[in-house]
Amino acid sequence: MNFLSIDCSTETGSLFVKAKNKTFSKVLQSDKFINDLLVKKILDFFEENDLKFDDLSQIFVNQGPGNFSSLRSSLAIAKGISISKNIRLCGYNTFTWACAKFFNKKDFIYSLIKFREKYFIKKYDKKLKSILKVEEITEQEILEKYDNKFIVIPKNTSKYFSEKILKLSNLDIVDLDHNELEFLQLKGLLNEDLIKPLYLS
Repeated sequence: MNFLSIDCSTETGSLFVKAKNKTFSKVLQSDKFINDLLVKKILDFFEENDLKFDDLSQIFVNQGPGNFSSLRSSLAIAKGISISKNIRLCGYNTFTWACAKFFNKKDFIYSLIKFREKYFIKKYDKKLKSILKVEEITEQEILEKYDNKFIVIPKNTSKYFSEKILKLSNLDIVDLDHNELEFLQLKGLLNEDLIKPLYLS
């Protein structure tokens, strides 16, 4: 599968393309004008790597959680490319993405994210099917109730977590790998119908 993945869920976003049996990636540095420049950054990225939208069969876009305007812009751009080039579009979220490499390896997985000084947790079974909706949780609750649970957090956001949480015995800090999106789609774990931002209160 040849695909483009757009992730603007954090201050440092990324573009990733798998095409021509190669992979290409670009870091999107924090920029208050990122929303206005995203289309240009994508076009420049394609030109720099001699890529064409016609080479793609799929677009993946991160639905969040993340900044409201960045998510809206990236989803709108992904949908625009999808419609204009007749390319299939799927949405993914960081909670599930962080769990991808543990598919069928743990009975239960708790995906933990810190956003705007608040912690949010989501529970999955071994097939990465959601068991509970996203819940806001305090640091104290995490330390008291989840020390013996298997928890994953994304490496790119680990700097926002407290030292106490980072020392939990069953915590795994994971690199988010765009290649794993293909696997998640194969297992039916991505959104294809209602692709909208994942907002947290």
